[in-house]
Amino acid sequence: MRYLLPFCSLFILISCVSKTAPDFSAVEITPVFTDSLSIRAIVPVDENSVWFAANAGKVGLIDGHTPKLATIKYQDSLLHFRAIAKTKNAVFVLSIANPAVLYKIGVSGKEATNIEEVYVEVGDNVFYDSMKFFNDKDGIAMGDPTDGCLSIITTNDGGNTWTKIACDKLPEVTKGEAAFAASNSNISIVNNHVWIATGGKKARVFHSGDKGATWEVFNTPILQGNTMTGIYSIAFFNEQTGVIFGGDWDAKAFNEGNKAITHDGGKTWSLISNGTGPGYRSSVKFVPNTKGQGLVAVGSPGISYSNDQGKSWKQLSTEGFYAVEFVNDTLAFASGNNKISKLVFKE
Repeated sequence: MRYLLPFCSLFILISCVSKTAPDFSAVEITPVFTDSLSIRAIVPVDENSVWFAANAGKVGLIDGHTPKLATIKYQDSLLHFRAIAKTKNAVFVLSIANPAVLYKIGVSGKEATNIEEVYVEVGDNVFYDSMKFFNDKDGIAMGDPTDGCLSIITTNDGGNTWTKIACDKLPEVTKGEAAFAASNSNISIVNNHVWIATGGKKARVFHSGDKGATWEVFNTPILQGNTMTGIYSIAFFNEQTGVIFGGDWDAKAFNEGNKAITHDGGKTWSLISNGTGPGYRSSVKFVPNTKGQGLVAVGSPGISYSNDQGKSWKQLSTEGFYAVEFVNDTLAFASGNNKISKLVFKE
């Protein structure tokens, strides 16, 4: 005997199956820290605390509304930080420009216990952009080219020592191809895979499936060719599906050729919502627990949301931010010019 679901039950079942991302229509923005800083690198600890790295040598933990701050100097110079990463027992901050200095800050709970230099690089073209860890032992940071290839350093001992990958192990870059230290999101990691995004004269995606041992590089349809065009942010949901976002910093409203998606691990990319939705954005993230459907993109023009993998977008706020990092599926921290805020997304 065949059993038929009542129509209303069937409708509810279909609705539940198809709706994988919430229909956010608003975002509540609560400032948690203000200072005269450019804050482009954050890493949350929990719903109430977030580490940050900024210019003017400032590094700190915002615990609730309580800032625990440090000013870091290298010799007599204040360093400018745009990359940060966290493991179980340490926070790492990496400075831009020459010299590039990477610090390991020992952490016990929410207290810093010690700080030490673990990598220093000197050179006219040195400029590091982003840093991530695969796990508590293996990490990677990337920067602009110095000798015809991207600058990529790795660690496999929890960040105590770092080694720069030789150019003969990396794909060549095109003259004028580099990266943007806009939001600490030039790197995305899933399991042993890492993807690195570039911009400028070329907008490409570099990929390694073995934590940086071997590399390949793929072209993208993202706007490129000028100094401030290209990919500003990359995010992968799993080993196959990822999104790149960027555009033209000099024409922020232009929304063609600035966002694309891959379903084959980065080998091929297709433009999404081309000519619609947001223009330039500096940071994009998949919303947790939305099966790769929910996306939030932030930039100086505001906060945008998609619940259908980038096919359509809503602008939730015109308040500008540089970077966004999620804590759970409705709460994130965002950083920008002079501020860090807590974002709560609402239907």
